[in-house]
Amino acid sequence: MSTPQQLAEVLTSLRVGNQSYLVRFYEQNRALFARWARRQHQLEPGAAHELLRTVVVEFYDQVADGRLTKLPPDVRAYVYGLADERVRATSTDGLPVSESGRRQRLLALFRTLGLDCQKMLMYFYFRGYNFEKMAGKMGFANSNVARMQKSTCLRKLYELQRPAEAVA
Repeated sequence: MSTPQQLAEVLTSLRVGNQSYLVRFYEQNRALFARWARRQHQLEPGAAHELLRTVVVEFYDQVADGRLTKLPPDVRAYVYGLADERVRATSTDGLPVSESGRRQRLLALFRTLGLDCQKMLMYFYFRGYNFEKMAGKMGFANSNVARMQKSTCLRKLYELQRPAEAVA
């Protein structure tokens, strides 16, 4: 996959829902990715395969949503970069102990939120979606509804955190 014509064809087929390229990509790169993840991030093969599945789905979402309008010349390097960013974002190794603990508590509280609230906050804060795009993804009537829902979800997370801080 190196010519611009082939890259354009892959991008078009992904946009219409044909995922055969992604399945083939996953199967061809699974073992290499597991080796890379073990060397770079000390991940076990099972965790590496799960990470690869996650970033391949994220890559597909980027193409389907139109956030990725041009396929990168080296898709493997792009996917590995997404994986590296994801691992570094969840890693607390380089943080001071107090910050690491705070981040772990916040993540645990985040997981207690409902699935819709988790999605809403992930879309806004981690994927950088605007309220229009969030409304479309979540099935809301308009961007104002998305804004209100995000505010409600953030308030829930804040309220969960307040009693936890009083104990800690």
